Amino acid sequence: MAARALGVDLGGTNARAAVVDRDSGEIVASHKEPHRDRSPAAVVETVAHAVAAALEGAGDAARTFGRVGVGVAGQCLGRTGVVLNAPNLGWRDVPLGELLEERLGAKVRIANDLSAAAWGERRFGAARGVDDAVLVFVGSGVGSGLILGGRLHDGHRGVAGELGHVKVRPSRASTAPRRCGCGELGCLEAYTSGMNLAARVREELAAGASSRLGALLQGDLSRLSASVIDEACVQGDPYACALWEEVADLLGNAIASVVTLLNPARVILGGGVLLGCPDLRRRVDEVFQARVSRSALVGLTLERAFLGDDAGVIGAALLE
Repeated sequence: MAARALGVDLGGTNARAAVVDRDSGEIVASHKEPHRDRSPAAVVETVAHAVAAALEGAGDAARTFGRVGVGVAGQCLGRTGVVLNAPNLGWRDVPLGELLEERLGAKVRIANDLSAAAWGERRFGAARGVDDAVLVFVGSGVGSGLILGGRLHDGHRGVAGELGHVKVRPSRASTAPRRCGCGELGCLEAYTSGMNLAARVREELAAGASSRLGALLQGDLSRLSASVIDEACVQGDPYACALWEEVADLLGNAIASVVTLLNPARVILGGGVLLGCPDLRRRVDEVFQARVSRSALVGLTLERAFLGDDAGVIGAALLE
């Protein structure tokens, strides 16, 4: 039997476990289990059920894995297994690694979900063969994963790569900065993630902003998404275009700053907001090209994430 590894992608909605072929990166079997309760104890049980189902699907139900890798949508304290802050789960300072080790009977390696995704792309995706790469995801949240010198870069306390929590709106601005899901004010994620964009637009339309978004949605603002804003902008809606200009400026500048600082060989872009909104992506590219250091741009390539939704669980399984 080929060497296999076990990984878990733990988000705010569900836990997905997968058995992965170490040599090819192929997912042999996987199982997704929804959260019915987001308390740590309940989530540990959800993960255990997902793991058992994935093992059964791979014919490995009786097999013992020496270690399980887990990518978590939150800030993780290095290799301690402690999740410092996971807004989508409502967690603070949860010793997830310890809890899972006791439940699964195996060593557990905890990492941020985008660090895990970056490692998956490094091993078998868009960053394969590249020693210095940055993964940037803009979807329901905003984050990045860093590959530096061929290794996953966690930083001093394990929280490197939190691009979504770089502050882009100072508290002394003319309007009060928006609060992020992490609890802090003025974060990039608070202005550019899919969830926060939808919340902001609903607020502004309810306050009287003029836009054709209401007509596009036939009055049902619960269906609002970044792709609908993108469509409205393409149709020339002034409100949507002004919003996209602001969002593109923030994202393009943030990505340019990361490239200028770290000088990667490749930037890998993913997430539904970046990849599902062509007009926004075009605007982000324009801002990026205008703001990035010319010297850091030499030899740089921008690629779409290759592994898609599988990147996180593949990378988690192969974490070192």
